Amino acid sequence: MRFGAFLLATRFPGQSDDDALARTVEAAVAAERAGFDEVWVAEHHFMSYGVCPSAATLAGFLLGATSRVHVGTAVSVLSTQHPVALGEQAAMLAAVSGGRFRLGVGRGGPWRDLEVFGTGLDRYERGFAESLDLLLTWLGSERVGWSGEHFAFREVPVVPRTAHPVPVAVACTSPATEALAADRGLPMLLGMHVGDEDKAGAVARYGRPAPHISTALAQVADAREAAVRLVTEEMPRWLGPGLDGYVPVDDRPRQRRDPYAYARELCDLHPVGTPDDCVDAILTTVERTGIRHVLLMVEAAGSRAATLENIARLGEQVLPRVRAAVADDTASVEPA
Repeated sequence: MRFGAFLLATRFPGQSDDDALARTVEAAVAAERAGFDEVWVAEHHFMSYGVCPSAATLAGFLLGATSRVHVGTAVSVLSTQHPVALGEQAAMLAAVSGGRFRLGVGRGGPWRDLEVFGTGLDRYERGFAESLDLLLTWLGSERVGWSGEHFAFREVPVVPRTAHPVPVAVACTSPATEALAADRGLPMLLGMHVGDEDKAGAVARYGRPAPHISTALAQVADAREAAVRLVTEEMPRWLGPGLDGYVPVDDRPRQRRDPYAYARELCDLHPVGTPDDCVDAILTTVERTGIRHVLLMVEAAGSRAATLENIARLGEQVLPRVRAAVADDTASVEPA
């Protein structure tokens, strides 16, 4: 069983971007101290929902600020950057960290990022498979040349090459992307906007065992009602303004999510409540989906103090119990 702390680098009300990023670093160090196996950071542009524009850059800093945890990107968006540039960064981070870097990639959305960075809507709509293939080829080769629809260049040496493989996972929000991940033999990174039933369906469609990753919101309190109240009152305060950052590049209609309804929905789907509630919810997800690699979004309560307390309580009161239960369950089914 592996646990990661998922950090959005959200700008909470009244905070500066400096504050948000400093809190993210502090939370990553706290997660290592609390016993998490990993820290994963998000990537967004032009929005308060997340003020980290380069997950790989922040991951590099966090690798230097920690000594044990693996650090991953959730996700590096392939539609707005060159796969070779991302591959170079990933290999370098794997090399200097002794193999502690993990790379989550995704297609992103049809947002104004595509205009600002000049990659265009076509890269988003039709270029993800080629971007992914070029990235994987770069990470696994000594020399690479390419001739494709979106990329073309003469053969060049791959530098740096590292003895530490870079684990790659693909964010999947549709059957088409699930099929793409399955065809490349890559684990799926499944988001917290869906629950166990949808994640189990994705695993079934994938069709064979793989180390998939499940993302969930987690909030611990002394009572279930207190945890739900904390999330539903505080999360919309930072989520609502952040959602306004999702601006389609082609002015297509976009239905805005209700942050209050979404916060309530997340409480119903994920480990929110007492330590017992959180343990039971995570074990239920493991049983229903078969996924034993879980990323927990720990910042819902919307303050530095609440985030650090949540990380500490999860590390002390939840993670060890889940690990022990999963280990006992595994031992009980193994042949003597």
